Amino acid sequence: MTTPSAEYLEHCRELIEAVGKQQSQIQTAADWFAKTILAGRMVHLFGSGHSRILVEEMWPRYGSFPGFNPIVELSLSFHNLVVGPNGQRQAMFLENVSGLAERILRNFDLSEKDSALVISSSGCNLVPIEIAQQFRKSGVKVVALISRKHSEASQSKHPSGKRLQDFADLVLDTGAPVGDAMVRIAGLETPVAPGSTVGGCLLVNAIKAEVAARLTRAGQPPRVLTAPAVIGSEKATKLFEAAYDEHARRLAKLYQNIGE
Repeated sequence: MTTPSAEYLEHCRELIEAVGKQQSQIQTAADWFAKTILAGRMVHLFGSGHSRILVEEMWPRYGSFPGFNPIVELSLSFHNLVVGPNGQRQAMFLENVSGLAERILRNFDLSEKDSALVISSSGCNLVPIEIAQQFRKSGVKVVALISRKHSEASQSKHPSGKRLQDFADLVLDTGAPVGDAMVRIAGLETPVAPGSTVGGCLLVNAIKAEVAARLTRAGQPPRVLTAPAVIGSEKATKLFEAAYDEHARRLAKLYQNIGE
């Protein structure tokens, strides 16, 4: 008899297959992101709600490198308290307040050399959709990371009825099912154990590896955050400091001409 855990792992193998079928999209996203980084600019990363997990997976963590600008609004993604002040109800409400995306991006001097990854499993909440709209208004190429089956079964909060993917130049699909949860339990009405984070992590790390290869071939190998267990404490510390310094220099360019 198949156990729930075995069923979940089997569905995860299906997610790997779904991601593997998107090699063309992965290569294109990597081309755009590498071009941005080689130009001295940054790839903007945005995700509200639990999508912030994939932003943090991209940068900064071991095995990642500078060139990415993580935009994580705590008002939209701080879930720890659940209820009360800074609770989940407020975050879910704010995620559908029109105009908030424009105020968020007002902080940055965007360039047509930039590119962006906007993450939303449903692709239907207003702030991620308007973030993509604002990026495209500035000439920034947008890669949307969604769960296509879930998105197409969900109702958009955008007044036009359009979803995130309708405002993207390229779409990536986590492969997760409608509702995200992948395991049915006998006697339990609703499924458990979501899959979008697994599919999303596969996609962003596949892209990350491709970008690193492109930067290295171009003669600008990235400064990768690496554990002391791999390269020793002294070298690891030097890499961390150099990577953070590079991030600060790149980020400074996003502020220097604000309001001009």
